[in-house]
Amino acid sequence: MRYSTTIEGQVFTFDDLKQVMAFASPARSGDYLAGVGAATAQQRMAARYVLADTPIKQFLNEALVPYESDNITRLIIDSHDANAFVPVSHLTVGDLRNWLLSEQATTASLTALAPGLTPEMVAAVSKLMRNQDLVSVAKKCSVVTRFRDTVGLPGHLSVRLQPNHPTDDLRGVAASTLDGLLYGAGDAVIGLNPASDSMPVLGNLLRMLDEVIQRFEIPTQSCVLTHVTNTLKLAEAGAPVDLVFQSIAGTEKANLSFGVTPELLDEAYAAALSLKRGTVGDNVMYFETGQGSALSANANFGVDQQTCEVRAYALARRYKPFLINTVVGFIGPEYLFDGKQIIRAGLEDHFCGKLLGLPIGCDICYTNHAEADQDDMDTLLVLLGTAGINFIMGVPGADDVMLNYQSTSFHDALFLRETLGLKRAPEFEAWVQKMQVTDGAGRLVAPSPQQPNRLLAGMGRLKALGT
Repeated sequence: MRYSTTIEGQVFTFDDLKQVMAFASPARSGDYLAGVGAATAQQRMAARYVLADTPIKQFLNEALVPYESDNITRLIIDSHDANAFVPVSHLTVGDLRNWLLSEQATTASLTALAPGLTPEMVAAVSKLMRNQDLVSVAKKCSVVTRFRDTVGLPGHLSVRLQPNHPTDDLRGVAASTLDGLLYGAGDAVIGLNPASDSMPVLGNLLRMLDEVIQRFEIPTQSCVLTHVTNTLKLAEAGAPVDLVFQSIAGTEKANLSFGVTPELLDEAYAAALSLKRGTVGDNVMYFETGQGSALSANANFGVDQQTCEVRAYALARRYKPFLINTVVGFIGPEYLFDGKQIIRAGLEDHFCGKLLGLPIGCDICYTNHAEADQDDMDTLLVLLGTAGINFIMGVPGADDVMLNYQSTSFHDALFLRETLGLKRAPEFEAWVQKMQVTDGAGRLVAPSPQQPNRLLAGMGRLKALGT
């Protein structure tokens, strides 16, 4: 179906809804690399005019990736909740934007609406929004998940403690973990990206992290971010698996490049639930995504990278995850060229994830060959904190020594919590106070040799380290 509009006597024509979506996107290097970006600012604005007048129900009738050849499209269409969609089913994309920004769009109404929205609908409306609009609407959304603690409550910010090590050295990982705990980080997850795929190495990492959690009775969870098939093998061998991790993308072909299918994830989800390791809830999955992953696998099918990204959220939503994380600037400048593009992408991903009912966090990050710096990350950090992000990363010094990219530090989380008045997950907040890491107001208490806190005093010997 072709679309067209006339602006000041000039006619702009688009081949189909997929092209309208691509040309309406804010400029970014990945779309130009894919050959789907608007050629001029005028063409981009014309596409936005067309998109604003498009009924949102059109996305149920015109698939951007064919239903017959893509299991993500089938999942999106087959799982659509028609009853939840009714309150907005008569709206255009532009009308939906206005409604989302109105007082009618309350936290309760947005929660009820989420199953009725498809990824393409929320991606479309995001393309018509300013950055402040993305912050304003996301702030009204609340998605709360539970495993050993409660993440996503309004007025709270959680942190993934990321103790990566270039050789998976257990002592190095343990040192970084202790460092993060002493800064009050780790309530989202203690989540390690392993350098190795060796099953013995992965098992040792899981056992060491579990020993720390059990010894100190920390109300948190661990995760070694290896391929889902490895995690299944580890669980079958009796390793202490809390959360099951997998990177996912927005098309069937892209997921196959990761070695992932919905059937495999179904198996992993069932296995994780059967372990019953959660204490306050049973959200057991952890997913990561990133704009550009579909194109990097030559699997975007002419769809713009932001819409491909949001389609991945439909797959994540199927499993009621504890965490989902957009690793926004990690893939590199080929997809998000500079700080401006990274900031916009982070706000889009958070907005779209929250509208779809997902507990989304963000790895606020960049690679060293991107036209970005830590000031750009500070800007995105404050914007996402204001928008109600569920969690961010905590990396020692903000410099990941294994993955070789720049993220956010334990200190950044402290800054954001203090500046915006945000708390840790309530169970974890009580624990850091009990361990004398923080005072009653949640501020760090400096330990000393004469008065070490309970965490330092209790370190002793770790069996998993052989010391």
